[in-house]
Amino acid sequence: MNQKPLTTSELTELTAGLHRLSRNLWWTWNQEPQEIFHDLSPRGWTNLYHNAVAILHEVSDYELRMRLQEPEFADRVRRVLKAFDAYLKSTDTWGAQNAPELLKHPVAYFSAEFGFHETLPIAAGGLGMLAGDHAKAASDLGLGFVGITLFYREGYFQQTVNADNWQTEYYSHLKPANLPIEPVLNANGEPLVCSVKIATSTVSFRAWRANVGRCPVYLLDANLPENEPHQRDLTLRVYGGDATTRVMQEILLGVGGVRLLRELGLQPSTFHMNEGHAAFLTLELAREKMAEGKPFAQAWDETSKQCLFTTHTPVEAGHDRFSSDLMAFAANKFSANLKLSHQELMALGRVNPNDAHEPFCMTVLALKGSRAANGVSELHGAVSREMWQCLYPGKTVEQVPIGHVTNGIHVAGWMKGTVRRFWRKKLDTAHENPDTSTTETTRFWKSKPTIDWEREINSPEFWSRMADTSFISDEELWSLRYRLRREMIEFTRRRLLLQGQRLTQGDFITFDHMLNPDALTIGFARRFATYKRAPLIFQQFENIVKLAHDKQRPVQFIFAGKAHPRDDEGKKFIQHIIHLSKFSDLKGHLFFIENYDVHVARQMVSGCDVWLNNPRRPLEASGTSGMKCGCHGCLNMSIMDGWWREGYDGTNGFSIGDDTHPTSIEEQDRRDSANTFRVLTEEVIPCFYNRDATGIPRQWLAKIRRAMTTLVPQYSTWRMVQEYTRKYYLTK
Repeated sequence: MNQKPLTTSELTELTAGLHRLSRNLWWTWNQEPQEIFHDLSPRGWTNLYHNAVAILHEVSDYELRMRLQEPEFADRVRRVLKAFDAYLKSTDTWGAQNAPELLKHPVAYFSAEFGFHETLPIAAGGLGMLAGDHAKAASDLGLGFVGITLFYREGYFQQTVNADNWQTEYYSHLKPANLPIEPVLNANGEPLVCSVKIATSTVSFRAWRANVGRCPVYLLDANLPENEPHQRDLTLRVYGGDATTRVMQEILLGVGGVRLLRELGLQPSTFHMNEGHAAFLTLELAREKMAEGKPFAQAWDETSKQCLFTTHTPVEAGHDRFSSDLMAFAANKFSANLKLSHQELMALGRVNPNDAHEPFCMTVLALKGSRAANGVSELHGAVSREMWQCLYPGKTVEQVPIGHVTNGIHVAGWMKGTVRRFWRKKLDTAHENPDTSTTETTRFWKSKPTIDWEREINSPEFWSRMADTSFISDEELWSLRYRLRREMIEFTRRRLLLQGQRLTQGDFITFDHMLNPDALTIGFARRFATYKRAPLIFQQFENIVKLAHDKQRPVQFIFAGKAHPRDDEGKKFIQHIIHLSKFSDLKGHLFFIENYDVHVARQMVSGCDVWLNNPRRPLEASGTSGMKCGCHGCLNMSIMDGWWREGYDGTNGFSIGDDTHPTSIEEQDRRDSANTFRVLTEEVIPCFYNRDATGIPRQWLAKIRRAMTTLVPQYSTWRMVQEYTRKYYLTK
């Protein structure tokens, strides 16, 4: 039966709804809207970094209206917009029930980088991805939350590898009109402009708002015509420039962020500093109080009661330090505003206030200016207490007031579409036919009149069902793993073709046969900081070659990652691995994917069988890449550092070594290299290739089930944000 064409008003409503949806990052963690934008232009979706806003620029308004005349497509759009509106309007949230006061006085979360999606590349690594996941979970939970960061118009660098296998960098200009952000306007509908004094000048800035579900994240932008070129470039690149640029960026972030919030009429209850980059906000808060007539000591005390500090690094180089001369130049206004001498200002960022040679440390300022501080794993909390005991004379290491909240990941945001559809189908089937399951599972599903997808995939109850073979059989689970490995391999083949390799006749066939879909596939992808020791496994080179060439039980490796533009040692690691992939006996068994980003990460954590993590303990504060594996059935093989030290229980993955480490770096590297090879050959490979008469690796799948049950709900930002709320946001 033919359906009536949509009316003009119906078409207008649906097209306006899609444009509104495209500018809210909610679509980045929901599969159905992504599929709609993909279907509008499949090639554009691939080539435009899966950017919904860019797709709607690619598709004309007339074409969109004609596509909506297809009843099935229009129905899909209606369902998605209905779900989107219901999400935004819902008042039955965890935050409304458990932290209603934050809805009026939200948490202001300051971070120098936020990683949301490949569409908006303004994050350098795990710190930014954690911030983005924090915002997404705050939105899902209905928490009062607002984010502050900078809008880097060239973002983080794009990576290519030259003929010498050396990383080179280039930058792409980000155009706000093509991004899922909106301008922040004043009452007259014009861009809202604020200013902050930096060095000898006044720097003006505007702001963009990224709508992250229910939560706004504001991006400060100094690229205004009234600013000098060097001031405009404060928001050019993530962590770009020298120390002078860095301190000026951090003044803009901390001071400018507070001023923007005031212009917006927001009075946050807590100012949460994600790393020390934003610590100058404490000086701006103190200045506000002194403007009310309070002396500095009282203003500083009241400021510290408003602030929370999360430290992310046990690596000394990760703590920004600025010389006395640079502070005198860039931050001279602080001294005048706070009625402090230069030495008194410097003392706020020094461990020893009387040491005139000690630089100003942003971490020290953040610790002194906060009511509470935390590391991002249990071990990191302990390491941080030892590292900063010098700030708390008279206290033992155990008494140093630095706690911990172990990081998590936003499960829905990292779950690949294939897996999302798989679990949704399982949820729907189990809910519609509960009597086909075991008694325990039947009770579970009969108690749920409707299915709330977001709550289910973050609940321990749902993931505990993984132990139930009537919910998901070994055969189904192994079939899913094969599908994911195949998808990642074909993705890798396409990327290798695009990496500019010189092709000769027949090479397309060669590329189509690269990687073995039946082989144990080990992945390593992250920042190429030297302490993460990317090449460690290849110290046992001859032995690894033998494993890779084993016809019966082959092993293959896929690596990806970027080194900081100024980190030549990290670039040498990349060069070494690429050289091995092209010119050694590992050719055809080792591959490097260039230009690592969120999209590459999602492909790898879903398709690899083993996620390798071998940092030099205890320098991995938490690590989150391995947390993204669990819902996909990829198993962790990791040093007992960061989160894995807490997550590993002997049955849900593989441990490289024990809960100790030698003090000697050389001895630690030697021991860890030996243990990595031992675990691989004695535990991982035998378990993966131990198949029953039907070809199913039952023991391997048992580990996958345990990983899903014990890790996925525990190491999520839903748990993490709730823990921050109870432990810090609601506690003064």
